[in-house]
Amino acid sequence: MTLPLGPDELLTTTRSVRKRLDLERPVPLELVRESIEIALQAPTGSNQQGWHWMVVTDAGLRRQIGDYYRRSYERYSVGREKRNAHLSQERQAVGTRVASSADHLAEVMGDVPVHVIACITVGDELPAGNQAGLWGSLLPAAWSYQLAARARGLGSAWTTLHLPYEKEVGELLGIPPQVRQGVLLPTAYFTGETFRPAPREPLDTVLHLDRW
Repeated sequence: MTLPLGPDELLTTTRSVRKRLDLERPVPLELVRESIEIALQAPTGSNQQGWHWMVVTDAGLRRQIGDYYRRSYERYSVGREKRNAHLSQERQAVGTRVASSADHLAEVMGDVPVHVIACITVGDELPAGNQAGLWGSLLPAAWSYQLAARARGLGSAWTTLHLPYEKEVGELLGIPPQVRQGVLLPTAYFTGETFRPAPREPLDTVLHLDRW
């Protein structure tokens, strides 16, 4: 398969897609499989791959996950304006746009054609220490999945708001209790092609050389 995007363009234009997810166009499972296969090359601690990938296409299951997501989002969105009051007008404007797209995703999550949930085997309980080592062995692979999906014409969004209902979603999908969910990636074809780098702080405001 010939992929049209170079690495720099791919890395700087892979955005969270919410409003422009195509809810009507079926997504070939083979493209999802290819993207996950690419993700399996991501780095992991001690070269141990404890991840699992839950791909949900069943309409009834997606609707139930969407309901849990919407319920969690409704609680999260309460007080959003107060939390953002300290931001500059420019950042508030960006936050307003993001909030609008997040509102939309919460409404349509159950209709997104494919849900990909990246999981990792933990054991009976999350470890008391080294959480970075645990999730650092899963989340780079989830980002790799998003990049691979983007290269194949698919959009996705990084979401974790279903996790207050992780137990319920796990029971719904038959995920063993020792396998924990890290991120939900709703996946669909996207509409439009206006992907570009996002506004970010200038490099020299966050770069520290030798000393802080």
